[in-house]
Amino acid sequence: MTHPAAEAVLRYHEQTKHHPDRYARSLGYMDWENQPDPFRRYDAVPRITLPLLSEDPAAGHHGLYEACRSPAPLGLTLIAGILELAMGLSAWKETAGSRWTLRMNPSSGNLHPTEAHLVLPEMEGCRGGVYHYVPLSHCLERRAEISGELLKLIHTHFGTDGFLIGLTSIFWRESWKYGERAFRSCNHDVGHALAALRMAANLFGWSLTGLIDLSDDAVETVLGLTQTRFPSLDAEHPDLLGYIHPNAAGELPRTLPEDALSAFAATPFQGVPNALSREHVDWEIIGQAAGHSRKPATRSPVGRWPRRAWMPSGESRLSAAQIIRRRRSATAFDPSGSLPRRHFLSMLDRTLPRGSAAPFDVGLGEPALHLLLFVHRVAGLDPGLYFFCRDERELPDVRAHTRPGFLWEAVEPGFPLHCLERGDFSRTAVMLSCHQDITGSGAFSLGMIARFGESIRREPFRYRHRFWECGMIGQVLYLEAEAHGVRGTGIGCYFDEAVHEILGLASDRFQSLYHFTVGRPLDDSRIATHPPYFHLSGR
Repeated sequence: MTHPAAEAVLRYHEQTKHHPDRYARSLGYMDWENQPDPFRRYDAVPRITLPLLSEDPAAGHHGLYEACRSPAPLGLTLIAGILELAMGLSAWKETAGSRWTLRMNPSSGNLHPTEAHLVLPEMEGCRGGVYHYVPLSHCLERRAEISGELLKLIHTHFGTDGFLIGLTSIFWRESWKYGERAFRSCNHDVGHALAALRMAANLFGWSLTGLIDLSDDAVETVLGLTQTRFPSLDAEHPDLLGYIHPNAAGELPRTLPEDALSAFAATPFQGVPNALSREHVDWEIIGQAAGHSRKPATRSPVGRWPRRAWMPSGESRLSAAQIIRRRRSATAFDPSGSLPRRHFLSMLDRTLPRGSAAPFDVGLGEPALHLLLFVHRVAGLDPGLYFFCRDERELPDVRAHTRPGFLWEAVEPGFPLHCLERGDFSRTAVMLSCHQDITGSGAFSLGMIARFGESIRREPFRYRHRFWECGMIGQVLYLEAEAHGVRGTGIGCYFDEAVHEILGLASDRFQSLYHFTVGRPLDDSRIATHPPYFHLSGR
């Protein structure tokens, strides 16, 4: 049965596809005078200055995926550490008199449409309330003070210590550059942030459970968005709430009780959000797609996956926190650089969902994304076209909908990587990704192939979830590249239908949603790097 809003969501997807002779609509130039402020602030609210980590967690590379310590005590030090390593600044860059920030969580075009909000219990140095996180100053802005009764209700509901974290999106930050396609990139940036939070929590012995059964209306209520008068087109749109709690806390509820939602609705919120630009362009199709893909309250099945062994590749010499801090998006690759086969296979292996392993245990449901790989320079592996099936139950369906002449040769026994065709696909990869040379000059590039039309016709909000999963996979690939001495970058510009033609996809049962590339980076010596919080040296 097709949901009434589904066709509108699918029309948005079709209209925003890039084609070699027609790109999706955008402004067509960079309107620097109206570049959005990359930092949301709320004026006229109390602020809490958070401590910066004096020492990073000691977890090694594997600590990104499985916690290797007992949970740190709940307090501002823990909360500040998770936020710093997930949503904080990673560096300042400077060249020719221009200076800009980089952050721990990746973002399309470094535009950062994703905002973080928290619901914190009473603790030393912090009243119980709803807070907004400001990465630039590493502080919390209290938007509402909440009662002890509501805090007790939340704690009783989950049965363990913890705090709520919410993510929202500001579409204008992306549409300023990317036009009508920005709704896509906003949503895979949600996935980047979600994975970053889950993995950062792991380093402190904590976990994150997504409250994926909540409606968007409920998320808006909890975060006070319905009580906030945003400047025109600068509004924050609800994405999700999660509960951050000690690891090994058992299976938690994925919603909130109605009494709690009613209490949040009756709580007064304060704060005046800053205007991000003097003038805006209203890409109406984005608002329409957001409206048609709003999420109702649901009762979704919990995804369950086996505890499969990790593929050995040798631990990185870097700690988990060092890997997070070093993450960057590459701008160019050394075409003579290659990647060892064991590192390549290990990178793919980390994208497989596993029981109780970050980041895919947050609760989005069964995996719906697979990887179409263009292997260029992986030592010990033939160049060619490969397919990595992240849910092997779907392999027969994928094969039935792709070209009949593909080889489908297994690369490793028991590992879901298959060679489709051998040969040099570097020029093909460049052409498919809007003629960007970086996709053909590295070790490999890929397109993320999603189970698509049927599930979105049934539940239109799954459109957003597909991109969230893309972003989560992207964050894993970013960190694994850094761990193995190379670098990755997400690619949002690609010719959708040309990718489908390569695979022989003739319907919307599967669609390509996000591209990525990995290689040995070439650094630009003209760009200087400064520490992330050197501007706060007086603190």
